[in-house]
Amino acid sequence: MTIEKMEGKLLWEPSQQFQDESNLKKFMIWLEETRGLHFDTYEQLWKWSVTSIEGFWSAVWHYFDIQAKTPYEEVLKVRKMPGAQWFPGATLNYAEHVFRNEIPEKEAIIYESENRTQGKITWAELKKNTAAIAEYLKSLGVQPGDRVVAYASNIHETITAFLACASIGAVWSSCAPEFGIMSVIDRFKQIEPKVLFAVDGYRYGGKDFDRLELVKKIQAELPTLQQTIIIRNINEEPNIGQLTNAVLWNHPLEIYTGEELAFEQVPFNHPLWILYSSGTTGKPKAIVQSQGGILLEHFKMMALQSNISKDDRFFWYTTTGWMMWNVVVSGLLVGSTILLYDGNPAYPNYDTLWKFAESSKMTMFGTSAGFITACMKAGLKPKEQFDLSHLKSIGSTGSPLPVSGFEWVYEHVKEDLWLVSTSGGTDICTSIVSGAPTLPVHAGELQCRALGTAVKAFNEQGEELTDEIGELVITEPTPSMPIYFWNDESGERYRDSYFDMYPGIWRHGDFIKITSRGSAIIYGRSDATINRGGVRMGTSEIYSALEKVPEVLDSLVVDLPLSAEQSYMPLFVVLKQGTELSDDVRSRVNQAIRKDCSPRHVPNEIFVVEELPKTLNGKKLEVPIKKILMGTPVEKAVNTGSLANPDTLQYFIEFQKSLNGLQK
Repeated sequence: MTIEKMEGKLLWEPSQQFQDESNLKKFMIWLEETRGLHFDTYEQLWKWSVTSIEGFWSAVWHYFDIQAKTPYEEVLKVRKMPGAQWFPGATLNYAEHVFRNEIPEKEAIIYESENRTQGKITWAELKKNTAAIAEYLKSLGVQPGDRVVAYASNIHETITAFLACASIGAVWSSCAPEFGIMSVIDRFKQIEPKVLFAVDGYRYGGKDFDRLELVKKIQAELPTLQQTIIIRNINEEPNIGQLTNAVLWNHPLEIYTGEELAFEQVPFNHPLWILYSSGTTGKPKAIVQSQGGILLEHFKMMALQSNISKDDRFFWYTTTGWMMWNVVVSGLLVGSTILLYDGNPAYPNYDTLWKFAESSKMTMFGTSAGFITACMKAGLKPKEQFDLSHLKSIGSTGSPLPVSGFEWVYEHVKEDLWLVSTSGGTDICTSIVSGAPTLPVHAGELQCRALGTAVKAFNEQGEELTDEIGELVITEPTPSMPIYFWNDESGERYRDSYFDMYPGIWRHGDFIKITSRGSAIIYGRSDATINRGGVRMGTSEIYSALEKVPEVLDSLVVDLPLSAEQSYMPLFVVLKQGTELSDDVRSRVNQAIRKDCSPRHVPNEIFVVEELPKTLNGKKLEVPIKKILMGTPVEKAVNTGSLANPDTLQYFIEFQKSLNGLQK
């Protein structure tokens, strides 16, 4: 069967038992019994959740028994975007809701990495370690609202450090250790942290990368830093003598062993963590999300959309630099055992994570569309090689999962399996288009729009589209939307990021098609942000890295979703007169990006142009060039009258024709 014929094909339907036992069905029964609300279908439930948003989020609050020291005065004081005020008056703590699930001897975390054999942390151990780290942070003078940052791997110590931070009301932020030095500094320097957690290094693809020298450089750029805690990860005895005010991880655990874990009660809108999503200019945007907003959203996401409960073993392959790490932590909110893997998922081959799924008795295997398609191309047949009897669902995100990926999962992983393809964003740290355990799975389609999220497709005039590709917008506020950007007192950068095209309506920056049956298809970014493997980075960060290559005078980079299966990132450079794109120049360009940004953001190819198209005021034409390269006619992509050099567009018109072979 061809791919074209497969698109939209019914691949799986949940059994009646699967539906009846789902958290979503139980929630619907509760709504009928306690609130007199009856819904026959998911679509009916969704429509109620985005029209009666106060009623829906009140129901989420009470169904999940949110514990607040002081009650909320009303659900939504101001119903507008930006500026929505959720649950004023309520005080609570995210970490307290995690530890109310404590069953002392049950595994809270199962972990494995390239340099750590599989191990576990029980709830009792997690609570004990969290209490010790929390007490140590307080001894350093860390107060509610102070920032604590981590340059650390996806390991259990990082989870512990975050929970300790949340328990005392401090604000968390993390970067993965493979991030280049300037990417880390550009993020952390904005938020002026008091404490840094860092690994001594990490192993990836069988190779160790020492990070203590970079930690020293990070310390030098963070004048507000008072203490650094080094986590042993690749060295038995890390040499921390070169660092300022540094101790090893075991130090606070030994000093504060036996401490009781306490929970600082903070307002609903108190900051929980800071994530980063880059635009096309300036420093990465420091997105602040609230304790209460994330608490409610992640209860809904984990339990109702993903059907995770205390009997599950929940895994998503991620790093600490991606919002999915934050989502994995929230698996603890519903009492599940969370599974962590740190390292190259393809090392020594693509069997690695499937072996982990077997040995850990994983019930939900979360990964990226890229990993699924790579396994498919490698000829893997996991159902023939591994015991996946415990596996109930596979999650996919980061980029659109192609039809062939859907087909491969059902043919070579498991026939009776719920494939949950989702799309969301760092900006609200959740899935926007998601899964539902009561709905069927169709090839190439995401099952539904997430509850409480008023997702629509708009054309440029702000008119709603069905069965047509448009801008992904959200027309009503949700609790996990950013409460603000750090150092954006006027809110101008926040408004410009999401509300510039449709005032009062959130424009997410993705292309989407909502089908007439309520499912959706995502077509990639509609703006200039670079999305590689789920990690988003601004073009300005790449341009900044290229300033270190003297031969490069100017540059323009675009990330092209050529198809549901392929993303392609070409870099166009203007070189100094008389300079050629030699292997040496090409290598230094790639190395600069790898070092200052990340390995994921090295371009697929580099092309030399004589001149880049720019507006009359000198601005690069990133989005218009992206549209042209995706096939949009020039007259619809850009107003040529606003250009200083319209003749330069011809190169990109011709270049687009060469992309046709890639798109097939």
